[in-house]
Formats: sequence, structure tokens, C-alpha cells
Amino acid sequence: MRSPRHFAAVLALALAAGAASSLVQAAPRPNVILVLADDLGWGDLGAYGQREIRTPHLDRLAAEGMRFTQFYAGSSVCAPSRSCLMTGRHNGRGRVRDNVPHGVHLLAGDLILPEVLRGAGYRTGGFGKWSLGDHGEAGAPWRKGFDEYYGYPNQDHAHFYYPHFLWDTDRVVLLPGNRPGLPAARREYTPDLLLARALRFLERQREDRRPFLLYFPTILPHWSEFPKDTPESHAIPSDAPYTGRDWPPVERNYAAMVTRLDRDVGALLAKLGELGLERDTLVLFTSDNGPSGETIHRPDFFRSAGPFRGSKRQLYEGGIRVPLLARWPGVIPPGQVSDALSANWDLLPTLAELAGAPPPAGLDGISLAPVLRGQPRDREPEFLYWDYGHTREAFLQAVRAGDWKAVRPALDRPTELYDLAADPGESRDLARARPDIVARLEGMMRRAYEPSPDYPIRSAPAAPRP
Repeated sequence: MRSPRHFAAVLALALAAGAASSLVQAAPRPNVILVLADDLGWGDLGAYGQREIRTPHLDRLAAEGMRFTQFYAGSSVCAPSRSCLMTGRHNGRGRVRDNVPHGVHLLAGDLILPEVLRGAGYRTGGFGKWSLGDHGEAGAPWRKGFDEYYGYPNQDHAHFYYPHFLWDTDRVVLLPGNRPGLPAARREYTPDLLLARALRFLERQREDRRPFLLYFPTILPHWSEFPKDTPESHAIPSDAPYTGRDWPPVERNYAAMVTRLDRDVGALLAKLGELGLERDTLVLFTSDNGPSGETIHRPDFFRSAGPFRGSKRQLYEGGIRVPLLARWPGVIPPGQVSDALSANWDLLPTLAELAGAPPPAGLDGISLAPVLRGQPRDREPEFLYWDYGHTREAFLQAVRAGDWKAVRPALDRPTELYDLAADPGESRDLARARPDIVARLEGMMRRAYEPSPDYPIRSAPAAPRP
């Protein structure tokens, strides 16, 4: 027979365990570092199966935290994907739905991530490629919740690794070393400048102990497009550590840029350790869309899309499924893997919840905060939705509901259907065999898409007569 002392001890242990659990749930609001890579594929990281390109810091981030296996970008190109990330809405309801027309940007009334966190008392800094509002517009980053922003408001400007100037909040900063005709030794590589400013932002945390949001939308490893036909347009300071590899020069450069991106993340992690902020900071890493196949770089050279079909500008998995890594010591145990079906529009409600801030109304995103804490979400998404394009002949749509994925390659073409559990590479179209599933997912497409006057869908213009 157990003694009263035994039951008292068991009760004390239970109460202590409950108190510890409460402490985790009531943990202080985390600092947030959100790193957004540019055109990085699902398969470009060692943690996702890459065997040639070295990514030790990102692999460590995965090992020390949580790796998501079914996380998606908001779009297959950068501007609408970044709009989904910032607004918490999928592309069928988004403000910015494509890279063109360039004049469509965020408006003053669009409540976005940095505004939500700054309203909750966070210090906010952004360093990199914005794409959602240029200088002189309501959507400029310094008008949308950032205390400071350094980099490229204009996404076309971000195609240049050695620009003549950058924007420091609302003023131009000249980079005289990048003028034509000057020695290469004087050139200033923008990713290095962005990292230096991000580290300075963290350094100021020694004096300003408010929680912070550091948004780091680097331009790596996106390929410059001016001009498209010369490897020199993709020049980087060095192709180390791949110098001498028997690869095409453009592929050595690509690998070096991915490893340089990894190095930059390592520098941010090291700074957190130096400042004693590791346990107080949630670090998130993802990409804006799948790997680009638009230039002389070949995404299949390193299997950048992993096992998936397609690439940037396509709505097959390779164009939209991307990495998501999350590290928060003391909250996320090491070595976690999550198959939560999720997309970048979930990050706004996630971070709002963690910051103790009310999220904007009408979001499509569902908070991942419970998943980070090892718990089930309040609800799972009924479906995820994407679209892309402006003409009936090239208006792409896709829906994922559970393991079913429907892809409509044009409004006047039949919908394709894939079972991602059995066929993650989308190689077997099951539309004819399962018309009931096709009809259900097409209904979701109709529900998800809201017409936008900024993105009318028209028939393509007739080809000119010879």
C-alpha cells in the first residue's frame, strides 16, 4: 500500500510539471529573425537532401529546431509571395499578385507584419529586397512599420549585385566603388552590406532591450538578369569553396552564393550567441519561391527542387514548396520535423500570436504557434490556393486539399489532379479517374479567387501577322 507521503510526492511532481508547462506557454515574447532567401529551392539545403552544396549553418539550424516538410511559398514569383507573407492572405485575395504591373504595391490601409509587431512594442528593422512599394509610395518599407530599412525597395533594382546606390530608410546612399571602370577591389557586394547592417541592428540590442523583428530578405541566390547571356553578369566576389570543381562556372557561382547565404545566417546566429539572445529569439528561415530556371543557371544541376516537378513561375511543387526552418531554444526541442500543411501567409498570425498582438481581420493564414510548441493547431487549413498570370491562356491556378493537388494550366485547359502522398513528383494525372475530386477542388479555386481590378484576366493579344 502506498503511503500518504508517496502520494504527496507524486502530487508535488505533477504540480511542478504543470508549472513548467505553464512557463513554456507563458514564455516572454520572442525576438524574431525572419530570413527570406530569393529563389532558393527546397532541395538546395543539406537538411533537405542537398549533397553538393555546403550549408552547415542552416543544417545546424534544422538540427537545433524544427524542419517543416510541407511548407509553401505564397506564389511562384517574388512580389506576390512577399505580399502573402506580409499580409497573411493568399494570392487569390492579395494586393500584389504578380511582379507586373510594377505600380501595384501595398496601400496605407494594408496592415502588415512589421506594423502589427511595432504596434505591440517591437523594434523593427528590414535589410534587403522589399518589392512591395517604392520610395514616394505608401507601400515604401519605412512607411509600413519598419523603424529602419536598408536595401532595395524596388525589386528590379535588386537584380543588381553591385548597384550604384541603395536606400537607407528614406534617403539614397551612394556606393561610389560600384561605378563603371573602377577596380574590382573597390566594388561593394550588396549581400555583404545588407548583412553588416543587420548585425549593427542586433548590436543595438545591447542598449535597447525591447523585443525586435529583424526581417532579412537577402538577394541570394537570385540571379542577376542584366544581361542574361554572360556569366559575368552573375559575378560574385569568389566562387570558393567550389573553385576548381569540374562544374560549369555559372553553377560554381550558384553553389557559392548558396553557401554565402548560409554563411550570412551563421553570422546572425553567432551574433545572437555573442549577445546572449539565443533563448530569447525565434529564428525562421524560408524562401520566396522555388528555384529559377530562367537564366543560364540550371536548377536541375544540383536538384534544387528536390524530388519535385517544376520551378519558379510554375505551380507544380518545385515552384512553390520551399524550406521552413524554425529554432527557438527552450521552446522547440532539437531535431523536430513537422509535416503541418502550411504556407507563408501563416507567418503573420503566428508572429502576432507570439507577440501578444491582435492579428488583422480577414486573414487566410492560421497560426503555427501551437506547432512550434509541439501542440496541434486549433484548426487545419481546408485548402491552400495559388494563382499566377494575366491571360486566359496563361492564368495558372493550383489548390492543395489534404494530399490532393489540382493544377489548372490555363482557364481553357483541363484541370490536372495529383495524389501527393503517392506521387510527390506530380507525374501521374488522375483527373480522368477521379472527376469527383477534380470537381471539389475546382470549387475551391472558384471560392478562393477574388477578381482584382489591378489584375484583369484577358485573352492574349493576337500574334502579329507576318
